[in-house]
Amino acid sequence: MTDIHQGHTALGDVAARTLANATKTVPMMGTITPRWLTHLLQWVPVEAGIYRVNKVKDPDQVEVDCSAKDERELPATFVDYEEWGREYVLNAVNTVLDVHTRVSDLYSSPHNQIREQLRLTIETAKERQESELINNKEYGLLNNAAKSMRVKTRTGAPTPDDLDELIARVWKEPGFFLAHPQAIAAFGRECTRRGVPPPTVSLFGSQFLTWRGIPLIPSNKVNITGGKTSILLLRTGESRQGVVGLYQPDLPGQQGMGLSVRFMGINHKAIASYLVSLYCSLAVLTEDALGVLENVEVGKYHEYK
Repeated sequence: MTDIHQGHTALGDVAARTLANATKTVPMMGTITPRWLTHLLQWVPVEAGIYRVNKVKDPDQVEVDCSAKDERELPATFVDYEEWGREYVLNAVNTVLDVHTRVSDLYSSPHNQIREQLRLTIETAKERQESELINNKEYGLLNNAAKSMRVKTRTGAPTPDDLDELIARVWKEPGFFLAHPQAIAAFGRECTRRGVPPPTVSLFGSQFLTWRGIPLIPSNKVNITGGKTSILLLRTGESRQGVVGLYQPDLPGQQGMGLSVRFMGINHKAIASYLVSLYCSLAVLTEDALGVLENVEVGKYHEYK
């Protein structure tokens, strides 16, 4: 008899895969970050697109006296206001997403092409939003810290003494530090070198280093230039006269806080267009709500996003 298997091998992997369906993920994008800053800010709706911060004029001149025993000798005072407060206008992060209808018609299983294209575009817009909150020339945190609230490192590397100096400036209910991950790592090294490793705290299901009980929140949007960066300390919330985020509510096609997606139509080349808009800004209500530690050296730094 002849062995029918003689001279033959088993079915190979490559051939077998022609009959198999691969389990496909949605597209992964390495530029997506947790964006902790937007989670930790209090967000204030700005219905007219303008937010005015009114302030007291000469607050040190408001006096009260508790020494008088005779009511006829009670002092008189009043609280004056600055005539024109600073007005913040919402900033728009806009982009237009184009998707060919042939692509969305033929290649939307198992994942809808339009939905995934919009998801990734929205994620990119939110990443840009966090960058603007930190770096925008008009309202960004780094450009709105008062001169009296800026301090420089003592040794270049961020030390416990430096962060204590920031806390001394933002001493009224400080909420969190904000720094590049490499700056946080540099601070951790300094603490370990001094024998005071910083404890951690759990927020949003993640672990963060802390100093004096205040969490150090990482963001790669706090830029590193020439091996140097900044560390910020914020107090947040309107009731605390802190830092607040601003957004436009009740937008047409609203998909989230200040986020709008609107269908713009299909052109003669069968390309469908969607307008993605994100309206936001940020306000520092009082000078002592924001402190910045400058000239922070992070040691050997490899450029990465």
